[in-house]
Amino acid sequence: MQPQIVLLKEGTDTSQGKPQLISNINACQAVVDAVRTTLGPRGMDKLIVNGGKATISNDGATIMKLLDIVHPAARTLVDIAKSQDAEVGDGTTSVVLLAGEFLKQVKPFVEEGVHPRIIIKAVRKALQLCVDKISELAVKIEKSNEAEHRALLTKCAATAMSSKLIHQQKDFFSNMVVDAVLQLDDLLPLDMIGIKKVSGGALEDSLLVSGVAFKKTFSYAGFEMQPKSYKNCKIALLNIELELKAERSNAEIRVDNVQEYQKIVDAEWQILYDKLAKIHASGANVVLSKLPIGDVATQYFADRDMFCAGRVPEEDLRRTLKACGGAVLTTVHDLVESNLGTCEYFEERQIGGERFNIFQGCPNAKTCTLILRGGAEQFLEETERSLHDAIMIVRRTIKNDAVVAGGGAIEMELSKMLRDYSRTIAGKEQLLIGAIAKALEVIPRQLCDNAGFDATNILNKLRQKHAQGHCWYGVDIQKEHISDNFEACVWEPSIVKVNALTAACEAATMILSVDETIKSPKSQGEAPQAGGMPMGRGMGRPMM
Repeated sequence: MQPQIVLLKEGTDTSQGKPQLISNINACQAVVDAVRTTLGPRGMDKLIVNGGKATISNDGATIMKLLDIVHPAARTLVDIAKSQDAEVGDGTTSVVLLAGEFLKQVKPFVEEGVHPRIIIKAVRKALQLCVDKISELAVKIEKSNEAEHRALLTKCAATAMSSKLIHQQKDFFSNMVVDAVLQLDDLLPLDMIGIKKVSGGALEDSLLVSGVAFKKTFSYAGFEMQPKSYKNCKIALLNIELELKAERSNAEIRVDNVQEYQKIVDAEWQILYDKLAKIHASGANVVLSKLPIGDVATQYFADRDMFCAGRVPEEDLRRTLKACGGAVLTTVHDLVESNLGTCEYFEERQIGGERFNIFQGCPNAKTCTLILRGGAEQFLEETERSLHDAIMIVRRTIKNDAVVAGGGAIEMELSKMLRDYSRTIAGKEQLLIGAIAKALEVIPRQLCDNAGFDATNILNKLRQKHAQGHCWYGVDIQKEHISDNFEACVWEPSIVKVNALTAACEAATMILSVDETIKSPKSQGEAPQAGGMPMGRGMGRPMM
């Protein structure tokens, strides 16, 4: 009898070989089914309740983040959705669908015993062909003509929004998004576009402020007497507390008569008044501070026709600094004109139930704020997510100025190209590349399914058109037919497609290359106790 060799901790679960690979593929199919129906203009939304908070969304990445997926192989799909969201912003549902479909189409080959490495090689080859084809087909945009360039950006933004909750207002919002992105500097930093949500009102009441806007901060008595608008105002940005400090609980001052105490109190007031006088002397009309501004200071400023706001959130203060210039000071001794920000027009305006402080006509206006209106809170949050996708798409289009037709057109063309290529090669690769060509058809098919069309019928028409050389034909959601989506202005930046295909292929090859999963019992709660001893007693202690 050979002694048994124990290699892994007791209770470790290992599963390997072909069944393991098949079960991983099935797990990925289940994830894909969760987001499958959200694709496209007729996609459905998901209501995800997470610890009492309800989220309504049809953004692939948002849904994947909120689904708490524990299967290790299926987690890769969550990661590619996140990476697509971070890199490009849109196409998060497509990337998950494509990865799932690649796996589904090669599953029969795995079952028949084709080695995963051969499949991976074919997937990589197909990806290379697709990327080359996209760069060959993509239409470059002329940036010289401003009006045309702007129209193109608007179309890309509208395409990104057509599948969202706000698709009814996409013309209104796509112009707003393009305006917002064009106001930024060349690096297009995302954090310089502020999005503020105010419930109530209609979506069309949303507005774009070319400058900074933030909610009125906590205010003390006396603020009603302050002016609510200024032209050509000067702004002091501070990080100073302008109120009487409460005595520290462990401070101790010993005084033996009332006069001494009075001096201490006077000194404290004097310090505060000195600070206020310096701020007034600097010529600032608007004082913003990250720390609280008390009621004495508020009243002091009101008497001198100055406006103040304390407890301004840090990101708003930073954006004001970028837009209006100046510097955030931690002492009032350096308050000179060069350290003050300026803007042409400041006002406090009522928007819905909130008061907003709005700075417009900023000299360095490389920032802007979208103020969104609308009904329920979930609806506003989904609008914000939709606008985020559109903003990312416009940024991408400015940086990579090549576009392709959306609506399943580019996928059908790639599918045709791969099918034609597979017939020119011999061996197993022929079948595998044919399978991947079939997998690419999932996007137009799902667009049809989600809209309730007959997918088989429409795909047959598309295959015929693409075989005749019409490379931009895709699904037309409006007419339940096919149309030239390039002329119909359903445009997407080609980088979205390249990124989606690359990420989907990476995920598929990664899942295919796993042939064994080893789960250590530690991750499933505590390891079983050695020797079956009851918990809580050391080894070898005698039983009481």
